[in-house]
Amino acid sequence: MKLKICGMKYSENIGETAEILPDYMGFIFYEKSLRFFEGNLPELPNSVQKVGVFVNAPISDILQKIKKYNLQLVQLHGNESPEICEILKIIDIQVIKVFSVDDNFNFETLAPYETVCDYFLFDTKGENQGGNGTTFNWEILQNYPSKKPFFLSGGIGLEQIKRIKELNLPIYAIDVNSKFETKPGLKNTLLLKQLQHEISS
Repeated sequence: MKLKICGMKYSENIGETAEILPDYMGFIFYEKSLRFFEGNLPELPNSVQKVGVFVNAPISDILQKIKKYNLQLVQLHGNESPEICEILKIIDIQVIKVFSVDDNFNFETLAPYETVCDYFLFDTKGENQGGNGTTFNWEILQNYPSKKPFFLSGGIGLEQIKRIKELNLPIYAIDVNSKFETKPGLKNTLLLKQLQHEISS
């Protein structure tokens, strides 16, 4: 399983977290988020891929942020259409489309996005557009009908890693955020090092 650390905000903390060498680091370009990123991005190791997280943003805004921060991936966390995903694919940006999951989630929702996204991400359906800090019933993913690699998100902490492994699902990466913070956007690097050890052991 690969590791994505999302909701990075503070320049020095970004640099410290990057030293752990996660596979992905996520930066949230959604003004209503407590982890809204608008600062300067320190140089990151080449192996750490930068993900821009957007919620129903105009395509012009997404393209501007891709250029400014040299993003490798775009994560779409709103009601973005397959057409928006396709535009981004044309300019050779990898696309992660997020789906909010509860017990009534219909996997047929994925079908229009199959050919225009690189990854899916499953997060917990809640009041906020992500960042709810709670898990959903992962057993639902036993019914996953696609071959598309997916990220698992939503309230994942150290105590969930054993359970995630026991699911024996084709999880491409886990996406962590609030359970590894001392305050919104400020990550606890000691906990993240423990996480990496748990994932790889």
